[in-house]
Amino acid sequence: MSPLDLSHRAAFSQLLVTERTSLMRMARRILGDASLAEDITQTLWLNIQRITDPETIKDKRAYLYRLMLNLTSDQMRKRTRGAALFDDQADDMRMADAAPTTETRIIDRQRLSLLSAAIDELPPRCREVFLLRRVEGLTPAQVAERLGITTNAVAKHVRHAISHCQTRLAEQEAL
Repeated sequence: MSPLDLSHRAAFSQLLVTERTSLMRMARRILGDASLAEDITQTLWLNIQRITDPETIKDKRAYLYRLMLNLTSDQMRKRTRGAALFDDQADDMRMADAAPTTETRIIDRQRLSLLSAAIDELPPRCREVFLLRRVEGLTPAQVAERLGITTNAVAKHVRHAISHCQTRLAEQEAL
């Protein structure tokens, strides 16, 4: 590799460092996933290192953005193909599944009733944390902020609630 190639490669690397935030933002917007955008940016850097004749590329910035767009497009195609594959499998599985029997529905309703009663038995704060976390789907940080407690306290309350509910269900099933 000639010194000229090294200087062009260094210029590409420096440009990538300068444009990294903007490139990642573009990838994150397209992919909707910050972690995946980071991975694509790393792939971009590897691709830049493999360029055999960097001096022939006149507009290196435009080249970087085009390469990032190509990489994100490839990733989206992979996602689409994977989703289609799994959707087909899910359709096959749904066709094989029969509707629940009357007996299954009755048992499920009874379990739901038992679970509801077990949740009602929880201390008020524990019940509130559990419902916010597991029913409303808030993150531990959101629950902690809303209730003015720590995330460790949220985790403790959820563990207690799950343990209590499991115990109550096990007791009733043992009868």
